[in-house]
Amino acid sequence: MTTLPERTMLDPFVALPEEGVSPRDQRDLMERPFFSLAKGRRTRPVLYKAGDTEVQIYAMPEHGMATIWDADILIWAATQIVEAADHGLRTSRFLRFTPYQILRATGRDTGFRQYRLLKAALQRLQSTVVLTTIRQGLNWRRHQFSWIGEWQELVDGSGRCRGMEFVLPDWFYRGVLDRSLVLTIDPAYFRLTGGIERWLYRVARKHAGRQPSGWAFEIRHLHTKSGSLARLSDFALDLRQIAARQPLPGYRLAFKGRDLLWITPIAGPHLSTESVDKPVTALGTSGAAGIGTSGASLSVHQAHETQLTLWSASETGARNLESNLEDSNIVGDARSTRRTTRRGPP
Repeated sequence: MTTLPERTMLDPFVALPEEGVSPRDQRDLMERPFFSLAKGRRTRPVLYKAGDTEVQIYAMPEHGMATIWDADILIWAATQIVEAADHGLRTSRFLRFTPYQILRATGRDTGFRQYRLLKAALQRLQSTVVLTTIRQGLNWRRHQFSWIGEWQELVDGSGRCRGMEFVLPDWFYRGVLDRSLVLTIDPAYFRLTGGIERWLYRVARKHAGRQPSGWAFEIRHLHTKSGSLARLSDFALDLRQIAARQPLPGYRLAFKGRDLLWITPIAGPHLSTESVDKPVTALGTSGAAGIGTSGASLSVHQAHETQLTLWSASETGARNLESNLEDSNIVGDARSTRRTTRRGPP
């Protein structure tokens, strides 16, 4: 029996322009070890358990584990889905876009090297296997998926890429449709160069928000939650070096004694801890070197108004307006670890 590609059963969602749009991140991905924090290839699995919450991440040796730089693609996808819903458009797990769109939105240059790195990131996202108990129903335990179910690129007669498409996993898609599980993040996040500081910003954004008292963590607890392969002592040293530089946009880091890291928001009109406004009603069908920069000028991989016209009208359909409705069965995970995570001053 021949199995049809999943995208043939989904209505395509064509990516929207994003000028001035705040990036959105999915809460479940912001504090747990879903991604490698190293720029080198990681093949050693992540095995994380805290109470009833489990996260297991497995990588293929050929590509390595998806990195926190690769996760920018998922942040871009979440931003697209929320922005489309805000404008009353149907969304889908099946996204069509140009390399130029995703590279620009995530703060990359748009040269040929970045295009190649984008494809490598998509390969890691597709080949990384995720098993988790987060947001599973009463009688279901582990959900297994890859960050991207499948992807392909569209080329013109000269072999130049004019568009790409991929299919998101249902677990991630439903986590974005539930607005209580989505947070806006500072666009300056994409300029953070270190894996630990990127992960630490996401932890700060999720827990500290703009609470005047901030949030405190034991270093050992942070080390476990990060999934880092570094020794605890080296991880703690990395945190102290990050605190000395203060690179996190909107947040200040301070050590209280040897073992407690305090994260507080910097005074000003920064993002709140609130989730993105209202629930989505427009339900639809359902690093290694990251995507680096090279200072290259705009390339042939950019596109504008007619960016995806190489797809036929029959393939594309009406722009994001038609899809099959599905019910959501989101189960939020709101547990916290009292012993290791504290609010308010020490």
